[in-house]
Amino acid sequence: MRVSQKIAALGLTAAATAAGVTMGAAPAQAALYGGQCGSGYGVVNLIDLPDLRGTVYLTYNASTGKNCVVTLRERPGTATLMEAYLRRSGASSYVKDSGNFTTYAGPVYVSAAGSCVDWGGTIGTASKTRYSTNCG
Repeated sequence: MRVSQKIAALGLTAAATAAGVTMGAAPAQAALYGGQCGSGYGVVNLIDLPDLRGTVYLTYNASTGKNCVVTLRERPGTATLMEAYLRRSGASSYVKDSGNFTTYAGPVYVSAAGSCVDWGGTIGTASKTRYSTNCG
């Protein structure tokens, strides 16, 4: 599923939830962000990991100025190495959740209002990081 399709699906899922409608998740949509960061966080960016392994979601809460990252598997199953990591750009170290998980890694949080962030995730041997994004 392409990024634009995932973001569109997120909007449909949110609208259906607000309307009290339960949607059956298609296999490609099974790992859509499900609020793991908590109330008030909305998806602002995402990274697809190769081979449909999963997706890394960057979320933001405007009222707290905090970013949050969670890495979700497309097909939960046997525990495998998963990571979610996040830092304010230029910081020396990441806030990281790393371990063998079945469904998701994270959430991890960083206060970054007015700053750019570096963030990413890992599932098995697939890992991607974005640098200096979502500034502001």
